[in-house]
Amino acid sequence: MALAEQLANVQATIAAACARAGRPVDSVNLIAVSKTQPPEALLEAIACGQTQFGENRVEEAVGKIQAVKARTSQPLTWHMVGHVQSRKARDAVAAFDFIHSLDSLKLAERYARFAIEMERTIPVLLECNVSGEASKSGFDAVRWREDRAQRESLWSDIRRIIELPGIHVTGLMTMAPLVDDPEKARPTFVALRALRDALVSDFPAADWTALSMGMTDDYAVAIEEGATIVRVGRAIFGPRIVAQN
Repeated sequence: MALAEQLANVQATIAAACARAGRPVDSVNLIAVSKTQPPEALLEAIACGQTQFGENRVEEAVGKIQAVKARTSQPLTWHMVGHVQSRKARDAVAAFDFIHSLDSLKLAERYARFAIEMERTIPVLLECNVSGEASKSGFDAVRWREDRAQRESLWSDIRRIIELPGIHVTGLMTMAPLVDDPEKARPTFVALRALRDALVSDFPAADWTALSMGMTDDYAVAIEEGATIVRVGRAIFGPRIVAQN
């Protein structure tokens, strides 16, 4: 199937999910996750009207972003959606317009320092592990309602992060477990929305607009549960390209 048709199918799925949830279709922002894809694939997506792209690895993205920008005048927005090592923080702030995966106070402080040096403010999302999977990155938030110590630690970090200059927290991000049935991912999305609602109540001056949740296998369910950003790769670009040695 051609990329244009695959992208149109994703857009149609988003529209259908929004209709089921009683939401306007423009309440959901589609990020085309282009990890391992060559610049040519991104340029094809751009020709179809896609302007927002997500990358998982800083080192892969830097050259790709430069290559794409050199071949199009279309305004684009670049999202870092993968885990960022502390030593890559400066490069991430320099390369990306939006960071989804802020997962520690230490990293937030580094982002803030580098953003100030670059005389910019970068929007970020707090990645929260609400599923309890040990393999997932993010602030530990699986038991924030019943575990007082966990809640106090999380709230303390968030309070300090939202006060940092140079970064602007705009909401939350999570990754659901990989499951064979999208319905099994629904509790994760419900949990992130509940956490966001609690933060809105306790930190009303902060911006909690965005919920980045849902990928190729479960983004329709995520939209039904309030996702404002979905991160879709395989359904647009096809299988991930694996580098050959």
